[in-house]
Amino acid sequence: MLGQIGSNLRELIGRLRMTPSSRVLQIAMGYRLSRALQVVAKLGVADLLKDGPKSAEDLATATQTNPDALFRVMRVLAAMGIFAQIGPRKFALTPLSEKLRKDVPGSVRAAVLYLVDDMQWELHKELRYTVQTGEPAFEHVFGKEPFRYFAEHPELAELANQAMGVFSSANGPAVAAAYDFSKFQVLMDVGGGTGTLLAAILKAHPGLRGILFDLPHVVEHARAAGILPPDRVQFEAGDMFESIPGGADAYVFSSVIHDWPDDMACSILDRCRRAMPSTGKLLLVEMVLTPANPGPKFSDLQMLLMGGRERSEEEFRRLLASAGFRLDRIVPTKSRYSIIEGAPLRS
Repeated sequence: MLGQIGSNLRELIGRLRMTPSSRVLQIAMGYRLSRALQVVAKLGVADLLKDGPKSAEDLATATQTNPDALFRVMRVLAAMGIFAQIGPRKFALTPLSEKLRKDVPGSVRAAVLYLVDDMQWELHKELRYTVQTGEPAFEHVFGKEPFRYFAEHPELAELANQAMGVFSSANGPAVAAAYDFSKFQVLMDVGGGTGTLLAAILKAHPGLRGILFDLPHVVEHARAAGILPPDRVQFEAGDMFESIPGGADAYVFSSVIHDWPDDMACSILDRCRRAMPSTGKLLLVEMVLTPANPGPKFSDLQMLLMGGRERSEEEFRRLLASAGFRLDRIVPTKSRYSIIEGAPLRS
């Protein structure tokens, strides 16, 4: 098996030496790999391989699929190093497919399923509409803005929450380690989802108490998830566009502000400023656009379609100022995310 993995790695290295035209064509065919990944993730193939290699026939029997068709899908994923092909028709896990299992720490299965969900395919088909009009494609495709659509499709909303939990679980410890949250008594996580980030911060700072604030159905998911310590966390349900509760000396927004255009983001931040004390702190956990950092640029393509945007340091500075905050500093973390620290402007 190790020899096969080594062969796959050599093949991947060889691709780095492609001609420009071959590289462009490879990028153009990327959707094929995404679709193949969606199929095996939905079928739970990685979980079926956790006890050892299996043939395509055994996998097909377990998943009620066609053996030859499944073999051909697995073969291309093995060629990309996602699985290992260790015999004519036998496959095994690699470090990549290990993370497609449901029951392992750091599993990305939920995030993969959300990123390649049919909703995403329908949305990205209309990128040209957005480029031509400057309008987000989401409402054009689905007839309503994203959060209303998710509210009407609870299964997709739950998948999105699970995906956000995957991202938060990867970034939460890095955020908790990069910033001294111990100087606060109460931290409110606005739009905190199931509480993955807040849980990581509370674990790293045992003297801190937390408030999780989100829409009512999200708060119920957070209660059911049970990852927040009930003796240190208060759950608050509401709509951040209507009001944000007081009671905290710091307010954190993780991957929330990038969901919205400037005017709506400013409205959220304005409500936050009204809720916090004059000595309070605003903490935005976001990616920051820089010329050398490609990650936020890929995310910004998704935001373009949905009506939000990723921002540079200067854009964050202007946004905060428009909502009555000053930007004090940007704290990098060991993840893709930074902590943008702000404070209310004195009147």
